[in-house]
Amino acid sequence: MRLPRTRPRSLAGQLFAMQVVLVAAVVAGCAFFAYVSGSAQAEETATRQVRAAAVAVAGSPSVREAIRTEDPSAVLQPYAEHVREETGIAFVTIMNPQRVRWTHPDPERIGETFLGHTAQALRGETFTETYTGTLGPSIRVVTPVRDGGRITGLVSAGITVERVSTQVREQVGALGLAAGGALALGGLGTYVINARLRRHTHGMNAGELSRMHDYHEATLHALREGLLMLDGRRRIALINDAGRELLGLEPGAVGRTVAELELPAPLTGALLASEPRVDEVHLAADRVIVVNTRPVVGGEQRGTVVTLRDHTELQALSGELDSERGFTQALRSQAHEAANRLHTVVSLIELGRVDEAVDFATAELELAQVLTDRVVGAVAEPVLAALLLGKAAQANERGVELVLADNSLIDDGALPAALAQRDLVTILGNLIDNAVDAASEAATGGPGAVGAEPCAVTIPSPRTGSRARVTVTALAGDGELLLRVADTGAGIGPDDADEVFRRGWSTHGAGRGLGLALVRQAAHRNGGTVTLDRGAEGGAEFTVRLPLLARTGKEVTA
Repeated sequence: MRLPRTRPRSLAGQLFAMQVVLVAAVVAGCAFFAYVSGSAQAEETATRQVRAAAVAVAGSPSVREAIRTEDPSAVLQPYAEHVREETGIAFVTIMNPQRVRWTHPDPERIGETFLGHTAQALRGETFTETYTGTLGPSIRVVTPVRDGGRITGLVSAGITVERVSTQVREQVGALGLAAGGALALGGLGTYVINARLRRHTHGMNAGELSRMHDYHEATLHALREGLLMLDGRRRIALINDAGRELLGLEPGAVGRTVAELELPAPLTGALLASEPRVDEVHLAADRVIVVNTRPVVGGEQRGTVVTLRDHTELQALSGELDSERGFTQALRSQAHEAANRLHTVVSLIELGRVDEAVDFATAELELAQVLTDRVVGAVAEPVLAALLLGKAAQANERGVELVLADNSLIDDGALPAALAQRDLVTILGNLIDNAVDAASEAATGGPGAVGAEPCAVTIPSPRTGSRARVTVTALAGDGELLLRVADTGAGIGPDDADEVFRRGWSTHGAGRGLGLALVRQAAHRNGGTVTLDRGAEGGAEFTVRLPLLARTGKEVTA
């Protein structure tokens, strides 16, 4: 049976164990140092004490006078005991140069030979030694007694090693209590700090945190969606590469507040909102992005997590799909009408009126060919030519005449490869769709608003005096591409001129009004401008200018 693998201790637990060992080692080291230092200090103190006592007794005049008497012990024994009791040392022994004791703490040992060395003292020196005498091991000092230049006696003062050890043990006991208190206090502080660390690391160990960091970095760089994390002060705490690209930010954006990023006001408001935002579509400088926000709340407002998805491609494809759907409807309608015309030609032939059948068929072909020849002859760019022909068919089905201005001309190769064909389709397609909407609705008595997506096919009103018309100008020259679309609609009021390019502006209700915003964005992306004026026929006139040589500006005016 295979035993389960034991999970490594958490980072907080590892640090706690390490810190406890470290604190214990420091306290033990300090205690050992204090013990050694205290032992040495106690021994040094004892040595100084007995040395002072010995030298003082040897230099006393009464000691010299007593040595001259016939019985020195009678005077010296009480004197030595008094000194011993007052100084707290173990013994004060006064002896003759032959090491015969005159004094001793045990009176019975008076007259016996002193146990220890005296040679240095007999030479006039004061020295210290540790020697085992009648009282056991002791630290003693031996010094000579001088009288008139000659040595008449010796004095030995000492303290037992046991007494010094007792003093050290008392100090070590107090030191042990202090060390234990320091260890307990250090352990408690370490536990509190590591408990906080454990909460912040969620009980993970060092290996798990390292792997999480590696996964975190790899995930941030691998995500194609933008990820933005804001702290409680709405400053950027983290942003990945995709997020910087979608928002058009520099690499040093971390630490800046959202208000300093100079993003569009609606997008800034979404990022600063305290409530969650779900799948909101916003316009950045060059992209359409979908924004989702979620506050990070843990007892207090800690920040916000923001995800960003690039909606530009999807929106462009959606617009192309709408155009294709409308084109398909127009083709279906034209196919139905072509069938009717074919039946007419067949019927004329069956009636034997061949000449009328030929004339009728020829006239229809000429009408269809005129527009094709006009567009192909003026616009050599295949994508724009196909777009114009398709939009002309759609406009015709709605009762709107699509006219290509006489001064339109785009030679083959005039458009550089850097100018994306999709952007051209976005710009011209949305402008024509909005113009057709406006012209058709004005002709049928509708609301006559721009800024909406293509709507259902309508039939021009018979009460309209003149046919609704959209005039398109496409001209490449003087280093720029000019695209102008004018309509016979109701136009745009002065109050709405500044808002027409804002996302969501429309008179067709909520969820509409992205077309003109995309036009401005595509123009901005290619370094061009888009302007709004009142057309010669009273409707709106949009003019887009795109540089063909070099992109020198990014400003868009409206």
